[in-house]
Amino acid sequence: MTDLIVRLVALLAIFGSVFLLSQVVLGGAWRNRARFAAVNRRLELIRQGSDRATVAAQLRKNAPRDFSEYPLIVGGILRSLQSALFASAVNFTIGQLLFWMGLAMVILTIGLLLIMSIYGVAIAPGVVILAMALAASVAIGIPVVVINIIAQRRRKKMEQQFPVALDIFVRALRSGHPVAGAINLLTNEMEDPIGSEFGIVGDEIAYGAELTDTLDAMADRWDMEDIRMFVVSLAVQAETGGNLAEILENLSGVIRARASLFLKVRALSSEGRMTGWILTVLPLITFVSMFLINPGFYTDVSRDIIFVVGFPGLILWYFIGVFWIRKLVDIKV
Repeated sequence: MTDLIVRLVALLAIFGSVFLLSQVVLGGAWRNRARFAAVNRRLELIRQGSDRATVAAQLRKNAPRDFSEYPLIVGGILRSLQSALFASAVNFTIGQLLFWMGLAMVILTIGLLLIMSIYGVAIAPGVVILAMALAASVAIGIPVVVINIIAQRRRKKMEQQFPVALDIFVRALRSGHPVAGAINLLTNEMEDPIGSEFGIVGDEIAYGAELTDTLDAMADRWDMEDIRMFVVSLAVQAETGGNLAEILENLSGVIRARASLFLKVRALSSEGRMTGWILTVLPLITFVSMFLINPGFYTDVSRDIIFVVGFPGLILWYFIGVFWIRKLVDIKV
């Protein structure tokens, strides 16, 4: 009995020693990281030695544009893709992304055709269409879905940060800071994405741009009505006068009430949105997994003339359905 108690005490002592040592080491590492890590990406780039013009160009690399030189449908797709690229902060331009997706699609198509020819599948137009569809599902579908998921998360974080940024802005104004000083405070104190965005605004103002123009450009980059209301409030106050801090405090309350209503609408429409996601992603997953499990399900009929005509039509109907579903579940608040 005594040996058991001694062993138990020794084990508890070892556990306590390891636990305390780990807390000291990890706590010191975390304090050093908090001391030397930059709050947001803009400050990190400045700390690495980049000048402000280079930093602004880097952060606005994927700022959405209208693509009016392209046909309407193509321009809309490119505009949507670049908007997602900007919001996700992926370090690719739209040209680089399209190039790598196209290259991956070509390589996968050639690889699938070689594999099918090795297994005795005769190369025919239907087989080529099938290989291209599979390659596009992997090389284009997966990156686009991942980028959109990341962009949606950052947009949601931006929407959550903006009322907090307004509160900080109001407190800075009431403590005597000018508007430029309040923006600089947001730049230095807030995390991404809003910290870097207000940093871009501060840099543009420093180079001589109008405050409302820079904030309006920020609203266009993120497609946020909250920022547009902020711009309108600043413009009206500049024209008519008044207590800007009080105006922005009321605006913060309106934005929070609007966000609360939006969350209620999202909760009520969650079933429809989830159905839309399932109907969008499930055909791609089913198509790829079915081919991996049983390639003959497609290759046996791919040489039929009906497949050559019907399969591209099926793909067209799929994209029409995706577009229609997105319009149905896109509820504005």
